[in-house]
Order: sequence, then C-alpha cells, then structure tokens
Amino acid sequence: MPEAHLCDSFVRMQGAIARFCVVVAAAILNHPLLFPDNTTAPDQEDDLLVRMKEHQEQLEAEQAQLEKELSTEALDAGPGHYYIWYFWSALSLIIFFTIEVCRQESSQMGYQGSEAQSEDEEAWFGGVGASSTGLVLEKCVLASFSETCFHGATHESRRMREFVEGFADDLLEALRSVGDREADMEVEDFVGVGSVFETWGVCKPFTCDLIVPFSPPEPYCYQFQLWCGPSSDLTPDLWQGCGQIRLARFGEGCTNCQCGSTHLDEDMLCLVHNRADPSRDDNHCLEEFLCSKGTNYLAKDQVMKWFQISVTKAWGRISHKYEFELTFRNLDCPGALKIRFRSGKVVLLNLTPVVQLKDTDAYFISHFPMDGESSSDTHWHLSFSVYERNLLRYLAKSFPDNSCHIRCLQVASFLHKKQTSLTGICALTNYHLKTALLHLLLAKHPSEWGPQHLDQRFKNLICFLQKSIQEKRLSHIIIGNSSVPEEIGVPEIFRSAEPVNLFRSLVLQRQLHTTVVEHFQEMVRNAPVLIQEYTAHIPNGSYSGLQP
Repeated sequence: MPEAHLCDSFVRMQGAIARFCVVVAAAILNHPLLFPDNTTAPDQEDDLLVRMKEHQEQLEAEQAQLEKELSTEALDAGPGHYYIWYFWSALSLIIFFTIEVCRQESSQMGYQGSEAQSEDEEAWFGGVGASSTGLVLEKCVLASFSETCFHGATHESRRMREFVEGFADDLLEALRSVGDREADMEVEDFVGVGSVFETWGVCKPFTCDLIVPFSPPEPYCYQFQLWCGPSSDLTPDLWQGCGQIRLARFGEGCTNCQCGSTHLDEDMLCLVHNRADPSRDDNHCLEEFLCSKGTNYLAKDQVMKWFQISVTKAWGRISHKYEFELTFRNLDCPGALKIRFRSGKVVLLNLTPVVQLKDTDAYFISHFPMDGESSSDTHWHLSFSVYERNLLRYLAKSFPDNSCHIRCLQVASFLHKKQTSLTGICALTNYHLKTALLHLLLAKHPSEWGPQHLDQRFKNLICFLQKSIQEKRLSHIIIGNSSVPEEIGVPEIFRSAEPVNLFRSLVLQRQLHTTVVEHFQEMVRNAPVLIQEYTAHIPNGSYSGLQP
C-alpha cells in the first residue's frame, strides 16, 4: 500500500508540474515584447497594458494554486522528490526575470527608435521639420505677403490675358488664311489653360498657355487608341496617360458619316464627301506629311514642324499691325513665343497644337512637360487641363468669400520660381503644385479654406508635397479619381482607369529624385526668410519685386 500511494502521488505531482509548465509557456508565448513584429500603435498601448496586467494577475493566481498543489504532492511523495520542485521554481524565476529584462530593453529601444525617426524627418527638411507645424510662418506675415505681393499681380495678369486672347485670335485667323482651306489641317479656336487662365499665375514674365485644336480635312478622320481602352494594344504600365492617333479616310473605319460605314453603289454619291474625285486625294497626301514614316499614325515631330511653319507665315502677314517683336524662344516647342514690347516688358505665349478626343474635353497634346519619358513619336500624352480648370472653378463656388486656396498656390509657385532661379530647373513643376492643391481641395471641407486659414492650409500643402516626394508618388487628379464630382463630366473610361503616378520619373531615375528632394528642401528652408524679406521691402500696391 505505501508503494501504491507513493506511485499515485508521484503521478499526480507530474500532472501538476505539467500544468505549471503550460502556464509558464502561455506567459511566454503571450508576452508581446518577445515578438518585436507584433508592435502596436501608440494610442493602443494603454489598453494593451491593462489587458496584460489582468492576464498577469490571472497567471499569478494559477501559479499560486499550482505551487500549493505541488507542495502538497511533494510532501506526500517524500523528501526525495523536493529537488524537482526546486528545479521548476528556479527555472520559472529565470524565465520571468528574462522577460522583464527584455521588456525594459525593448521599451528603451522603442523610445530611441521613435526619437531617431523624428530626427530623420527633421533631417529631411534640413531642420525645418516635416510636420505641419515644422514650417514656421507667422500668420500675419504670410497674409500680408500674399495680399501685398499678389493683389496687383492678379489685376495685371487679367489685363495681359485680354491682350493675349485678342492677339491669338488675330494670329490664328491669319494662319487659316495662309493655308488651303480645302486641303490643309483645319485650325479651330484656341482654349486658354494654365495659371493665367486659372487666376493664380503671379510670377513675371507672365506665361499664357493656349491649346489649339486641329482636325483633318475631308476625306480624313481620326481614330483613337487609348492606353486604358478595352481593346488597346498599348502597355498600361509603359504608356500611362498616352494614346495614338490614326489618320484614316472615310470608309476605313471612320463613323463620322454614314458613307464611311455603308457601301454605296457606283451611281450613288455622298453629298458631304465626294469620294469620286481622286485628284484631291492624290495631290494632298497627309499621311506622308504628318504621319510617322511608313504608318498612318500622327507623329508629334511632324505636326510641330507643320505648326511652326504655319505660325511663321501667319505672323509675316500681320506683323505690320503690331509694335512689338515676336520670336520663337524654344525650337523644341513650336508655339513657344516670346513677345517683347518697346518698353522692355516681356510676355511668354505657348501655342500648342492638340487633337481633341471625340466627345470629351481631353486633348492629345504634341508637347508635354514630362514628354522626355517617352521616346515614341507616335504616342501622345493626354491633357486634362480643361477638366482641371473646371474642377477648380466648381470647388471655388462652395468656398467662403476671399478663400485662401488661390493664395496658397500663388505662394508655393512664387517660392518654387525663386528656388529655380537659384538652383536650376528640376522635375518638380507648377503642375505638380496645382495637382497637390486640388487633392487637398477635395479632401478638406469648404469652410476650412477661409482667408483666416491661409497659414494652416499652406503648411498642409507643403506637407502633402513633402510626403508625395518622399513616397515618389503623386496621383493624377482626374485619371482614376472617383472623388472628382460627377458635375465635372469626366468620361467613365478615365474615372475607372488605374491612377497615374505623376512622379513615375522619380521612381525610374534615382538622381532625378535626389535633385527634387534637394530643391524642395532648400525651398522650404528659405521660405520664412524669403517671405519676411519681400514683405518688408515691397511697399503696398507694388509688384515689381516679384520679377525674378
């Protein structure tokens, strides 16, 4: 009997020891600090500590119960088995001591890591700070700067825009008259886009951007192929935001006229398109004149050459009417004109030939600021400038009077212009600044754009740009953006398309990204001093100081 009792006690003690091991193992496995990947956000730490404390108390109660059971079983088993209890007690003490040491070290490393991350963010801005409060701008100074510097600029820009519109009308009418209206490309009325026509352009010399749609004469028509089209042969990743324009003749897939999709008898004639006159087609072969060699796809270089020659002829016809000098300032951009008055004042005018996508306000543009990414002469970038202008106007209707959104963009554009004059041109453009602002306009409530919030919204804009540059991603405001109101009329094919990254070049070219980072760092670092300096030295109503 004693031997049976001793064996039974030993078995029960083994079971108690096993349960004790399970408790210890549970404490180890449930301790989050032993698994650094299971990190929690700072706002969840308090709840986690409460739950850990409750869990620890529960484990201690179970441990106490097991210790009591083990002590009882050890006494029943005899003094020869005390060493087993001592062994497990020492082992549990070592395990919990190790957990406590790891907890202290992990807490200290986490604190140092957060400090290092904060220091890295500040270092990115060169000491200015990456948070919305890091850019130190006095509210009254910024408001005074924007009002003093940009108020007169807005009125002068409006007068200059009226002059440019009148001159462009005259020039394009002359361009139409020098060509063969029956055979040459048909030039339509221009469309004003960009900073001057969106009322945020302030930096001299003023730059007016006009896009000029052109269409083919009969019997030609356009056929379009988009990168996001259902049957497109274009690789989406390679040709995002691009398309091709095929110059076709009626009857070759064009559906503009019924005769293009219907086989007419020999004794029948379309009253709109006289396809029975072969001499007209033979004498004016636009395919060879405007298309890439051996194809029917419009070539940007060919179109630009045609447009430059046409503009030169048109100016020769009307130059006697104007008392200023007109020159081409960039041979790579055919319509980049420079107007210099006798007084020395200069106005820059960009006339860019475009092809309008059927039934939309999107345009295939022959010269695009980021065109350097593509080496194909037949792939045209799509411009959504009209939609962007309409979006800016639409959102402004719900803003408070004298809203600060235009002022934010003007300040950012001014600082960017000044920094460019110091360190040179980089991949960051005013178009990126405007895109960032439009994203903020869609994200924030209209009441947050009151004039009293200028300093806060400007800091938001700077932080949004900083984050976009760091991540090398700035999404197109129109393509793939479901937040754009339906009233803007963006076609569904573009709304449902994959978003286009405007900073794609920064991903592909590391040096380009480095240059943009350095440019932006310097711009933000110099902003407070520059704004303070211009506020102090520009008298009320004066605008001459903004000219670089």
